[in-house]
Amino acid sequence: MTATTVSEPVVLDSSGWLEYLTDGAKAEAFAPYLEEDRVVIVPTIVIYEVRKILTFKKSITLADIFVSNVLRRTIAAFDDLLALKSADLSIQHKLVMGDAIIYATAKHFEAELITSDNHFANLPGVTLL
Repeated sequence: MTATTVSEPVVLDSSGWLEYLTDGAKAEAFAPYLEEDRVVIVPTIVIYEVRKILTFKKSITLADIFVSNVLRRTIAAFDDLLALKSADLSIQHKLVMGDAIIYATAKHFEAELITSDNHFANLPGVTLL
């Protein structure tokens, strides 16, 4: 686990957004990353995962709040370079596709990955909350 400063970019995985938006047990731990003035990079797969879960399990209103928040962030499209990097990281670290894309995005943008997902435990550049 490493500490980040406000000037360093971060990627929050889906677990972080969901904890924060649904006032989960770790919402306060994720709050500084979303409430302080910092660059938050959002992989497009996170947009898909979080919107789907919020719409299905919570409400369309909460899903829309998420989207309005995301649109004020830096959105990282999934392209050919991220696809290749994701495949390599998936094999190297035994990550499922979604996790590999999120981790590759963080690596590509030299951003710290902030998560509560244990699949990322012990990987370089990850802060596990």
